[in-house]
Amino acid sequence: MKKIDSILIANRGEIASRVIRTCRLMGIRSIAVYSTADKYAPFVKEADSAVFIGNNNPSDSYLDQNKIIDAAKRVQADAIHPGYGFLSENATFAKLCVKNKIIFIGPNSKAIELMGSKSKAKSLMAKHNVPIIPGYQGKDQSNEKLKKEAEKIGFPVLLKATAGGGGKGMRVVNNKKELDNAIASAKREAKNAFGDDEMIVEKYISSGRHIEFQIFGDQHGNAIHLLERECTIQRRHQKVIEESPSPIMSEKLRKKMGDSAVNAAKALNYDNAGTVEFIYDDNSKDYYFLEVNTRLQVEHPVTEEVTGLDLVQMQIESSQGIALKHQQKDIKVNGYAIEARLYAEDPSNNFLPVTGTIFQFDMPKIDGLRIESSIESGSAITIHYDPMIAKIIIHDKDRESAQRKLKYVLSNMNCLGITTNQDFLLNICKNTDFENGKYNTHFIDENPALINENKATEKQNLAALSAVLFDWQKREDKRTLLNSIPSGWRSNFYIPQAETFLYKEDSIKVTYRCVKSNFDFTINDCSYKAQIVSSSQNRIQIEINGIQHEFSIIKNGTTFFINNETTGNTVLNQQERFPEIKKEKQKGTYESPMPSQVIKLLVKEGDKIKSGEGLVVLSSMKMENTILADQDGTVEEVFASVGDNIEAGHLLIKLKSPNGSL
Repeated sequence: MKKIDSILIANRGEIASRVIRTCRLMGIRSIAVYSTADKYAPFVKEADSAVFIGNNNPSDSYLDQNKIIDAAKRVQADAIHPGYGFLSENATFAKLCVKNKIIFIGPNSKAIELMGSKSKAKSLMAKHNVPIIPGYQGKDQSNEKLKKEAEKIGFPVLLKATAGGGGKGMRVVNNKKELDNAIASAKREAKNAFGDDEMIVEKYISSGRHIEFQIFGDQHGNAIHLLERECTIQRRHQKVIEESPSPIMSEKLRKKMGDSAVNAAKALNYDNAGTVEFIYDDNSKDYYFLEVNTRLQVEHPVTEEVTGLDLVQMQIESSQGIALKHQQKDIKVNGYAIEARLYAEDPSNNFLPVTGTIFQFDMPKIDGLRIESSIESGSAITIHYDPMIAKIIIHDKDRESAQRKLKYVLSNMNCLGITTNQDFLLNICKNTDFENGKYNTHFIDENPALINENKATEKQNLAALSAVLFDWQKREDKRTLLNSIPSGWRSNFYIPQAETFLYKEDSIKVTYRCVKSNFDFTINDCSYKAQIVSSSQNRIQIEINGIQHEFSIIKNGTTFFINNETTGNTVLNQQERFPEIKKEKQKGTYESPMPSQVIKLLVKEGDKIKSGEGLVVLSSMKMENTILADQDGTVEEVFASVGDNIEAGHLLIKLKSPNGSL
C-alpha cells in the first residue's frame, strides 16, 4: 500500500478548504498553493503550510504544472489533490505526478485521456452498452463537414467542445443561418479554455433533464455508483441548483441508469471518484450518455449528505491502493439534500459576473445547513477566478423539509458589498413548478419572473426607508454640537428632509419629518410611519407601520447594500445633492459591461462592420463574452489591446456610421 502523510492541494478557494478539512480529520498534513491575489485567502490560512506559485493569471500559477510539481517537492508532499477545474482532468499532469513519484489523487491517466475527448468517450460508451445521443464525432473538423453533419442530424443541434466542460465551447444552433457564427465562436472559446477546438455535433434534446451518477472505483477492479444527482437547473450551461434524490427517479430507473454508469466506470477501468452525466428526455423517457467527469464534482456534498460518505477520504484511500469498503448493496438513500450555488453575478444583466469586496458574509444557524466556501467578510472577488462565492447545502428527512430550510437560509443570510444571485436562488425555490419537481433544462429561460425586477416596488421603498434611517442614526451618533436642536431642523417646518436613491434605472424620492424620534415618510406617493428600535454597526431594527423589521446594511461610498427577509437583497445608490452631470453615451461607442480581460480583438481601425458582427472578445471569471455591433459602420478607433485588464464601462471601440456620423 502507498503511504500518504502529506497532500499538496493544486487548487484554490472552497475546494481547497474542503480537502484541507478531510486531511485534518485523517491526520494528514495539508499544503496549499497560492497566487498573489490569494495570499491572504482563508484557504491559505487553513492549510498547515502554503507555497507561493505566481501571479494572478492562472496560466502563471494554478495551471503551471512545473510550478505545482516543484512546490510539492519543496515541501516533500506525498500526493497532490487537484480539486476540480484547473489541472484536475489533465492527463499530462497526472502522468507528470507519477513520473516525479508523487501520488495523483484521481483516476489513472488513461481514463482521463479517454474521457478528455467527448468524441472518444461516446465511441467507447457505445461499445459498452451505454446509450449515446445521435450525432457526429469525427476527425474531419472542417466547418463544411460540421455544417453538413448538423443539417443531416436536423435542427436544433448542439455544438460541443470535445475537451473540458462548464458550458465553455458549447452552442445551441436553431437553424442553418446561425451555424457559421456558432461554429467560429464555440471553437474560439474552446481553444482559449482548453487549448483544443475539436467539436462534436449532437441532436439537441428540447425538453430534457440533466441527471448524473456519482461513480467510484478502486485499483482492484471494483466499481460502484453512489446514487444520482439532479442538476437540471442551469444558466449559461452551468449548474445553479443540485438535488438528490432526483424528483423523477424511481427504483427501476435508478437501477437502469446506475447500471449504465457502472458499465461506463468498468469500461474505463476507473479507480477513483468520477461522475457519469446523462440527459433524460422528458418526451421519450429515454436517457443518453453525455460525458464522464474524471474528478470530484462541485456538487459532491449533495451525495455526501444522502450517503453519509466522505468522498475526499475515499479518494485519498483509493489513491493509496485501498479497496472500496462498500458494495453496491450498501449504498442507500438517507433523506434528501439540495445545494444552491451562490455566485457573484447579476441575473438581471444576463448573469454577467461582477467584482468587488464582500463586506459582510454570515449565515443563519439552522440544523442541516452545510456551507462550503472560502469567503469571509472582507474577501475580494476578482476577475481572475470563478465567480462562485459559496455552496449552500441543506440535508433533511425529505424534499419539502429541506426546501423550506433552504428558503429560510436564502432569506436570512447576508452577502453584502457586491451583487449576487441570492434573490434569484430564492425565487427558484419559491417557484411552484420547482417545488413540485416539474422542470427541464429550459426552466430559467421559461420563467423570466425569476430574475430580480428592474423596477422599484414596495420592497425597494422599504429598503430606501431603511437606508435613510441608517444614515440618520449614524449622523446622530456623531453629533457633538447643538444636541438640543431636533434632527433635520428647518426654519420652515413645512419643508421636509429629502433624499433620492437610484434602484437600477428607477429614481426613488424619499421625503420625511422627524418629531420626537417618530418619522413620517413619503416615498413614491406611499406613506409610512417609522421608529428606530435599535441599531448597531451594520444592522438596524425599525418599526414600520406597526411591524418591526431588521435590516442588514453596508454603505460603501454612496452605495447601500441592504438585506432584509421581506425586501431581499437591494442595492441603492444615493444621489448627491448636487450630482455631477453624466456624459450621455455616444451612439457607436462600445464599453465593457463588466470587469474583464481582453482576449481577442476581432476588428481594427478602418474595418467596415455589419450590425451583429463581433467586435471584441472579453473574458471574466472564466467566462467568454463577445461584444457585437448594433449598427453598420466603420471602426474609427480601438481603445484596448489583447491582454488588457479593464474595468466595467471601459471604452473599447468607436464606430462611424456609413453616413459619417457616430
